[in-house]
Amino acid sequence: MLLKETQDQLLPTLKTYFGYDSFRAQQQQIVESVLLKKDNLVIMPTGGGKSICFQLPALLFEGLTLVISPLIALMKDQVDGLKANGIEADFFNSSQDSIEQEAIFEQIIQQKLKLLYVAPESLSLLQNILTEEHLSCVAIDEAHCISSWGHDFRPSYQQLGFLKQTLPNTPIIALTATADKATRADILEQLNIPKATQFIASFDRKNIELEVRPANDRMAQIIKFIRKQPNESGIIYCLSRKGTEQTAAKLKQNGINAAAYHAGLNFDERSKVQENFIYDQTKVVCATIAFGMGIDKSNVRWVIHYNMPKNIEGYYQEIGRCGRDGLKANALLFHSYADVIQLRKFMSGATNEEVQAAKLDRMKQFSEATACRRKILLSYFGELLAENCGNCDVCKNPPQFFNGTIIAQKALSVITRLKEKEAIGTVIDVLRGAHNATVLDKGYDKLKSHGVGSEISWRDWQQYLIQLMNQGYCEIAFHKNNALQLTEFSKKVLFQGEQVNLTKPTEFKEPIAAIKKSKTTRAAKPKKDTLFERLRKLRQEIAIAENIPAYLVFSDAALKEMERARPMSETDFLDISGVGQRKLEVYGEDFIAEIVSFSNEKIKTRKKKDTHKVTYQLYKEGLTIDEIAKKRNLKSTTIFSHLAKLYADGKDIDIYDFVTKEEVERVRKAKDELENPQALKPYFEHFNAEIEYFKIRLALTILDADG
Repeated sequence: MLLKETQDQLLPTLKTYFGYDSFRAQQQQIVESVLLKKDNLVIMPTGGGKSICFQLPALLFEGLTLVISPLIALMKDQVDGLKANGIEADFFNSSQDSIEQEAIFEQIIQQKLKLLYVAPESLSLLQNILTEEHLSCVAIDEAHCISSWGHDFRPSYQQLGFLKQTLPNTPIIALTATADKATRADILEQLNIPKATQFIASFDRKNIELEVRPANDRMAQIIKFIRKQPNESGIIYCLSRKGTEQTAAKLKQNGINAAAYHAGLNFDERSKVQENFIYDQTKVVCATIAFGMGIDKSNVRWVIHYNMPKNIEGYYQEIGRCGRDGLKANALLFHSYADVIQLRKFMSGATNEEVQAAKLDRMKQFSEATACRRKILLSYFGELLAENCGNCDVCKNPPQFFNGTIIAQKALSVITRLKEKEAIGTVIDVLRGAHNATVLDKGYDKLKSHGVGSEISWRDWQQYLIQLMNQGYCEIAFHKNNALQLTEFSKKVLFQGEQVNLTKPTEFKEPIAAIKKSKTTRAAKPKKDTLFERLRKLRQEIAIAENIPAYLVFSDAALKEMERARPMSETDFLDISGVGQRKLEVYGEDFIAEIVSFSNEKIKTRKKKDTHKVTYQLYKEGLTIDEIAKKRNLKSTTIFSHLAKLYADGKDIDIYDFVTKEEVERVRKAKDELENPQALKPYFEHFNAEIEYFKIRLALTILDADG
C-alpha cells in the first residue's frame, strides 16, 4: 500500500507535468505498483499511455529511471517530449563524445537527471551507474523485442536478463503494445521477473477505421486517398526497400510531399527523413516496418499497408502509429495473394517457419474476412468484442452472398484436369480460355474444361479462388511451386452437389461525387479560417522557433479542445487536457491571445452578417427607408440592398412598394439584350439614367426569384 503522502502526489504530478486531470484505464494501478517497487509487465496499445507508467514514477523516485529503448534514432524524440514538459531527461549512446557522456554522468551523480534513455548495446558503457545506489527503476520499452516468438526479435535484447540479477531490489517494468501469450511468457522468463504483475489493457483503438481493399491499381487509390486529406501526416508500409523508393517517387511525381525510409539508408539519411516527418516538413513516409517504433508523433492521421504484413502483431503495432491523439484515423490495407506467396518465400527455411506460417495464415484470414474485422483483430489478442464495431469496411458495407456452386465446380474441375500441378494464374488462364504460351505449350487448350469460365473476368476469378481457399475447398501447395490442389471438401462440391456460397468480388470505387471533385480540384482547397487552423499555425511557429516537433507543443486533440472550450484565462486554459503547469507558463499567453483575437474577429463578422436582419426588424416595425437609414447610420442604397437580399431569402417584403411592375418589365427586356446582364451599370446607361440603381437591383432580385 502506498504512503498517503505519495498517493496524494499522483494526480497533481500528472497534471503539472503531463497536463492530464485523470489517469487512463489501468495507468494508476501500474504507477502505484512501480512505486511499490514491484516488477511489472504492461501490454498496452500504442497511444494508450504506456510512457506515463514509468515516466510519472520516475518523478517521484529519488534516483534515476533507466529506460531501455531499441533504436538510438528514436530516443531524441522521447527526450524532447519530456523536456517540453519540464522533466530533466537525456539519452546516452556511442555517438556522443566523451565530454557529453561525462556531463551525463555528472548529472546522474548529482541526482539532477530523472530519466536516461539507452539502447541495449550501450549498456556496457554504463557499468558505473548500474547500481542500486543510482537507479530507482528500469523500464524496458518495446519488450517484445526480447522474444524469438515476437514479431520484431532483436538479439541484443536477450542480454537484459542480467539486470534483475545485478539489481534484485530495483523494480523492472517491461512494456509493449503487442505480445501474444507465448511472447508474454518469454519476456517474463528472459528478464528473470517470473512473478511480475501483468497488466493487459484493452487492445481496442476505436478511433481507427479499419479497411482492406483488393490490391488493384494501388498507386491510383493511394493518390486519391491522400488528396482527400492533403495536409495530414501518414505512413505507407512496404515489404521491400525498392518498394518504398518506388512508392515515394510516384507520390512525388503527383505533387505529394513524400520520402522513403529503409535500412539501406545510412544513419544520417534515416535520421533526416525521420526528423522531417516529426517536424511536419515531410507529410508522407514510405517505409519498411522499422519506421515508427517509439515515435510519439500524435498527429499521424493514417497508415497504409501497400503490402500485407506477415503477422497480426506487426499489423496492429503499425496501425497503432496513427491516431495516437484519440482523434479519427484511418488504417488502409491492400491485400493480394502475390504478397502471401512472397511472405512464404521470406520465411522458408527459418528455424520457426511453422510458427511464422501459422501467424501469416491468421493475417490472411483477417484480410479476407467477411465479418467484423475488429472482432478478428481483438480475438487474436484474447479480447472478445460482443458487438460489431461499426468502424470497419465490413461493418459499413456488409458483403452480399450468392449461390456460387457452379463457379466452384468449374474451378475445382479445372484444378483436377491440370492434375493439381499449376498455380493460380495458369488455373485462371485455362478457366478463361486463354491461348498464351504456357497454355499452348502444355496443351491445356485441348482440355475439355478450357474456357469453361470465359464469361468471368480474370480479377473476379482470382477473388473467387481466394474465397474457395478460405472455405477449404482448395489450397496452395507452397512447396510445389504454389500449385493449387484439392482438399477432402472438394469431392462434396464436385460429386455430391454441396452448395458453396460466395460473395461478389469487391473492387473499390470512388463515389461519383468524389470522382467529379478530384477531376475539378486537383490542388488542395485553401484551409478554412477556423480557430483550429489559427492555433495550428501558431503551434508551428513556436515549434520552428524552439526547434521541436509541433505535436510536442500541443497535440491536435488539445487544439481541438481549445477550439471547443475557447479558454480566455489561465485558469480555463489549465483545464484543457494536455495543458500542464509548464506549458501554461511557456505557451499559455500566446495561445490565449490567439483565442481572444479570433473570438473578437468572429463577433465583428457575425454582426456584419446579421446587419440585414436588423434592417428587416425595423422594416416590420413600419419605418420608412429614410428612417431606417438614419437610425442605422447607413445610406439608403445600403438599406435597399438589404431589402433585396431579404426578398431573395423569402422574407415578407412588399417589394413593389419600391419598384413598379412596369420598371421590372423594362429591366426584364433589357436583360435579354445586354451583353453583360450581371452588372448594374449597363442597365443604368441603357435606360439613360431614368431608372435608379436601387430599383434596377430590386427588379433583378424579383426576376431571379421568379425564375
